[in-house]
Formats: sequence, C-alpha cells, structure tokens
Amino acid sequence: MSLPFSSLPPTAKIVPTPFTVSIPKQQLDDLETLIRLSKLAPHTYENSQLNSKYGVTTDWLVTMRDLWLRSYKWKASENRMNSFPQWTTEIEGITIHFLGLFSERKDATPILLIHGWPGSFLEFLPILEIFRNQYTPSTLPYHLIVPSLPGYTFSSGPPLDRNFGTQDIARVLDQLMRNIGFESGYVAQGGDIGSRIARELVVDYESCKADIPQIRWNLTFKVNVVFMKQPVGITDDSLSDSEKLGIARMTEFMALGSGYATEHGTRPSTIGHVISSSPMALLAWVGEKFLEWVDDPLSPEHILESITLYWLTETFPRAIYTYRQNYPPPPIPAANSPRWYVKKPMGFSSFPRELAPLPRSWIQTTGNLVFWENHPKGGHFAALEQPEALKTDLTKFVEQVWPTIVSP
Repeated sequence: MSLPFSSLPPTAKIVPTPFTVSIPKQQLDDLETLIRLSKLAPHTYENSQLNSKYGVTTDWLVTMRDLWLRSYKWKASENRMNSFPQWTTEIEGITIHFLGLFSERKDATPILLIHGWPGSFLEFLPILEIFRNQYTPSTLPYHLIVPSLPGYTFSSGPPLDRNFGTQDIARVLDQLMRNIGFESGYVAQGGDIGSRIARELVVDYESCKADIPQIRWNLTFKVNVVFMKQPVGITDDSLSDSEKLGIARMTEFMALGSGYATEHGTRPSTIGHVISSSPMALLAWVGEKFLEWVDDPLSPEHILESITLYWLTETFPRAIYTYRQNYPPPPIPAANSPRWYVKKPMGFSSFPRELAPLPRSWIQTTGNLVFWENHPKGGHFAALEQPEALKTDLTKFVEQVWPTIVSP
C-alpha cells in the first residue's frame, strides 16, 4: 500500500522507483563490532578541556559510544525514514535518492529543499512532519522534494573519471525537478552547501523561479551562511552592535573553526580514508560539528542517527568533494561576484548562532532580496533546531513571491 502524499503530479515525465531503507542485519552487527573494538586516544590536556576548546573530549566520546551500543536503536530511525515516501531515479548515470510530499492540488507550489555537509535528508524530516500533520494530500499547498545530493546517503557518488562540483549538482537537481513534473517552475531552499546550489539553480536555470537561503555560508563553497567580503560602500558605522557580533563570529570561525574545510578541500583522499577506518573516528570528526554549530544542543539520538546513516552508507568519503572548489581560494567570493548575483526573488532567514550571521546590508548586495527574517534562536542546522520557524519563513516567502512570478 502506498503512503499518503506519494502520488507524483500528472506532469511527471518519469516513474521513479519506490525506495525503502533496509540495512542488512550483518551490516549492523559489523558496525557494533567496530564500535566496540575502536581504540580511543589516550587522555591529553587538549581532549580533557571541558569547554571543548580543542575539539571533542574523551568523556563525550566515551558517553556517546556507550549510548550507541546500549540505547540507540537503528530500527526506530529506519522506521521514521520509511514513514515518508521515497524514490530513486537515474540522472547522468547517477542514482538520485529523494523524499517527497506531493500534493493533489493543481496549484501547489513545488519547493526543493537542499541539505549540505554534514547534513542529509534527515535535516528536513521535522519540517516534513509538520506539513504532514497540518495538511492532507488534497489540501497541501506545496510539493516538497528533498533529494540526497550525489555522494550522500542513498544517492550514488559523483563520477570517478571527471571532476564534479556544485554546478554539476545544480544541473542534476534541475533535471530531477523537471523530470518529476516541475518544468514550469519551482522554488529552491538550501542550507550549508545547499545554499550555494540553490544560488546556482536560481541564476542558471529558468525553471528555478526563486531562492530562499537560510543563511549558512556563501563565501567560496557556500552553504547557508554566505561567507563573503565586506561589500564596497558599506561601512562598519552603519552596522548595529548585533550585526558587528555576527561579523566577529564569522571571523572567529574562519580563524579557529575552519581547519576541517581546509583538509576536505586540499586532502579529501587522505581524510576520506582516515575517517572511513573507524565509526568512532567518524563520530569525533562529524559529531564535533553537531556540537559546535548549534544554538541549543541537539539530542544524542539526533547525532547518533546522522552518524550511523553516514557510516552505513559510506557517505563521508563520497560527500566532501565540493570543498575542493575553494582551493586555491578564488580572488572574489562567489557571493560578491556579479556572476552569481540573484536577479530573481531571494529570501533570507538569519539565525544568530549560524557560522556567519552577516548583516542584511551585506546580503542584499548579492541578490534581489525581497524577504528577510531575523530569529532570536537557531544555528547552522536550523531545519533541525528550529523547524517551525524555518517552515514559517518558507511559506511566507512563497506566499509573497510565487503569485508574482508564475502565471495562474
């Protein structure tokens, strides 16, 4: 029996293959064995600092290892994923996995929700759940599509015989949206690397009508942050104290928190092998981001669910390829470049504990900013941390711009 919201629109050009998450027991047993056998580093001054100044602590890793072995249940996560309709389809020789809530309404607005690193489709399950509880297939005002980017979770990796980057991802995702029936138009929302992809979609593809990044970073490899240089003509005197604090947060992150990105961008093969050697190594490397890049802490279950999914699908070494686009750094960050100026309507949701919560005056130099919302709480994983707030922004933005850019 098919799940609710699983009927693609009659304009779809393809019949994607229904997908169910089902990890073999042997693979789960192997993971448990590796967790038990993984050796942790000896105690050091650095890994004993309670403020985690130098990274994750030994105590945190020991606690999380115990929870992973004793209380976390993958089956519960699997059931939650499978409560949403999922499919796979082939585009350019790449298997693309995606979730969706499809409306039966002819006037429903298609919205593409794009995750980043170290995220996955899991980020958007809370928002999808809100929509699913609020509407029925006959009343849902939107089609909500959540793809797994090439290399992530149940999507296959990028080609082995040629380079592949965010512009290639954008091309594949645009083809996905057109294949499933939205050639006449759709809205793109992105977090982390997803915000860079959303910008490329809205700039280069006619079907993408509008863009609502949630402000992560949009500097060189962009995410939902818009890492960018101070625009010409905007002085510090024009900024509020809170905006100056946001710039200081970005500066601190670039100085003390971006080492992982340098490794991803310059030695992806090496770090890919290292992190793939042990589930505890993956927990330390990725878990650090789930601890540091948030406002209120995520639950251990959320962190373990994401780490387990990454491990079981061998996502880490296949998913860090986009960082290479930043090395060597381009002379002009993409957000500052006229090439990537967004002429179509653009919206922005700003969260205070984002990695680069930059001023509105900066962001509006990067595109046709018609919607802006400041939030009192939230960080880099806003879809997980503040799903209701992000959902509200998204619907307000669509209600504001969609009738003006698409003929009834």
